Amino acid sequence: MKKSIGERIKRNEDPRLLTGQALFVDDVDLPNMLHAAFLRSDYAHAYIKNIDVSEARARAGVVAVFTAEDMGEDWQPGPPLVSPPPTVEGVTFHSRRQVPLAKGKVRHVGEPIAVVIAENRYIAEDAVEDILVDLEPLEVVSDIETALDPGAPLIHEDLESNLAAHMIQRVGDYQAAKTKADLVISRRIEIDRGAAAAMENRGIVASWDAKSQHLTIWDTTQAPIPIRNGVATRLGLSGNQVRVIAPFIGGGFGPKMMMHYPEEILIPWIAVKLARPIKWIEDRRENFYATTQERRQVHEAEMILTREGKILGISHTFLHDSGAYDPYGLTIPLNTESHAMGAYDVPNYFSELTVVFTNKIITTPIRGAGRPQGIFVVERLLDMAAKELNMDPVEIRRLNFIPPEAFPYERVIIDQAFSPLIFDSGDYQPVMDKAVEMIGYEQFIKEEQPRLRAEGRHVGIGIVPFVETTGVGPYEGARINIETNGKVNVATGVGTQGQGHFTVFAQIVAEQLGVDIKDVNLVTGDSAEFHWGTGTFASRGAVVAGNAIHGSASIVRQKVLKLASKLLEAPEEELELVDGQVRVADLPRLSISLGELAVEANPLRGAVEPGTEPGLEATSYFGPKYGATAFGVHAMIIEVDPETMMIEIKRYVVVEDCGTVLNPLMLEAQVHGGVAMGIGNAYYEQLVYDENAQLLNASLADYLIPTASEVPRIEVGHHETRSPLNPLGTKGAGEAGAIPVPAVFAQAIENAFADQDLEILEMPLSPNRLFELLMEKEGES
Repeated sequence: MKKSIGERIKRNEDPRLLTGQALFVDDVDLPNMLHAAFLRSDYAHAYIKNIDVSEARARAGVVAVFTAEDMGEDWQPGPPLVSPPPTVEGVTFHSRRQVPLAKGKVRHVGEPIAVVIAENRYIAEDAVEDILVDLEPLEVVSDIETALDPGAPLIHEDLESNLAAHMIQRVGDYQAAKTKADLVISRRIEIDRGAAAAMENRGIVASWDAKSQHLTIWDTTQAPIPIRNGVATRLGLSGNQVRVIAPFIGGGFGPKMMMHYPEEILIPWIAVKLARPIKWIEDRRENFYATTQERRQVHEAEMILTREGKILGISHTFLHDSGAYDPYGLTIPLNTESHAMGAYDVPNYFSELTVVFTNKIITTPIRGAGRPQGIFVVERLLDMAAKELNMDPVEIRRLNFIPPEAFPYERVIIDQAFSPLIFDSGDYQPVMDKAVEMIGYEQFIKEEQPRLRAEGRHVGIGIVPFVETTGVGPYEGARINIETNGKVNVATGVGTQGQGHFTVFAQIVAEQLGVDIKDVNLVTGDSAEFHWGTGTFASRGAVVAGNAIHGSASIVRQKVLKLASKLLEAPEEELELVDGQVRVADLPRLSISLGELAVEANPLRGAVEPGTEPGLEATSYFGPKYGATAFGVHAMIIEVDPETMMIEIKRYVVVEDCGTVLNPLMLEAQVHGGVAMGIGNAYYEQLVYDENAQLLNASLADYLIPTASEVPRIEVGHHETRSPLNPLGTKGAGEAGAIPVPAVFAQAIENAFADQDLEILEMPLSPNRLFELLMEKEGES
């Protein structure tokens, strides 16, 4: 079998992308198409007293204007995406979902109030300005720490408070263990909001064919099949009447997994009503108000240890900001709980999560989805403990790693899927050793750092491990068939947002069927091509869809060998698939091409044996018993300018263990992108709200995204611990690059200012905030 998996193969899809031949949603241009623009609330919290759309409707070129009242019985809140099952005890959860258009009340800035449909976007935007809305401003809930105060204004007036959810999880007996601890570390830790800020904003085109009664939707979604199911249900159509296509997408990062945005219901609904194609493309300012955000949490956290540095337990009580609605349920805070013990053997654990509604934009997962918060908490506490015990930060981590013989390791809590959290496999020490070696840890702390500090330079080093739960279910599927020209077609329901699926999935097929990856034609994210699936999220594409593709390819391979054995009159075990041919290993002149076999597998005349399936085709599904857990270590060396507090990252090292590496080139690209986003989360990107829940930096001029000047060269090392949960042995890596960056940043900056005993207990930082923290430290002394 010719090896394809594990090879550094360049991306199949890049020629199309680089030459402008790839299809994005905004490229869809249909005859007679209309354009949509939304009137969005300028207030975070207000009653809607009146909406006057008469002037907008009278404007030339305007075809229609819709408000919530115009939708009649079709106006319904979105579906709950992730509600806790009734089997989970002791959970309080109030499901309040986003609505297509605000009715009676607006609950966050940017909530849509009306939509204008016009001959072009320019007319639509002008008509939006014609709409007169009478809003009665209400008191605003902006601060999660006061949202539950008695007398706080209610965001959802049918509830008694702004409590969205509450849950407690326990392992062992934390309080009993605390009485035996030699050291107790207690800290308040705060993480603020950020945006995904994908290169491509969201967009939707919907076209209704009244004659065929068929609706086609192009959508920048990470979940085309669930979108199809949801739209069909809401519009009273069958799933076969709705086709959703997720073409090339310029970055997803989680918010495009949200289901269903108001626009995803409204645009198809209007297309059916007007029987004309409708396009809506989100602009950049709109993206800051209409696309979901993440990260805001406040933790009261504690770690208890022995004097030797062994962790006895971790406890944290935290608030999570859900924004105005909670369609994603407990996904993010449960991920935080699942990662707040890190990669360590923690015998006692207590976690109490409280989710609150605020008058801010909805919170849904962004790359990491609660994991960065959990890792930040545990790694910050461990750093404080290392200082108190005068231990090396690397050694205290080595002391507490889960040992390899302990896997599979059950945490005895539930994860985001409401199933037991189990780490399937791992070998953490070699990964740490490799990171220590690659960053030159010993040489830096013993030689370089003392020399540079003697010159008055503020240089620091950080090294932090992390875990990432990946590859969650329920399932994905794939269909593979070989055509009579020898080409291989693959269809899967997952969409692609830049991960390199067209290459990596082709490698899986190529290895099984002995073809060149250029002869593998892949279709992703088209509900007409493949009908079942969940979506691209939670670092699951290579694990779940990849193994479904592997399963289908394996079945097709067996069909190929069986038919070739019959035609070549040779045992199957003596056959090999090479370069699009099946040949006898010892007599390679005896061969037959895959194309010829495809012809033979689909005879046009004659009889066949009962039970014979036509063609060289197979459909297979894969669903894991539970998610595979990846591991890695990030290390960095930074220098801080004490005058400006600007930083320069001198070295950045990542060692990743994501099981079987399908394509090192693709994996490294994923890591690079994740680290870049993590750098933004750590030192640049912060959404700043005032007390009225008004976003103050809703533009790329004020919301700082790291550029090539801020993102350093990233060195990546690999270590493979195969997952026993799937045939390929893969684990996910899509979010890994972003997860530990804030924690390693904090450690490195503290190390750069070691003489000032600085403690960093918040993220993101900024040059100004770092200056303030140092001034506060000077004031204490």
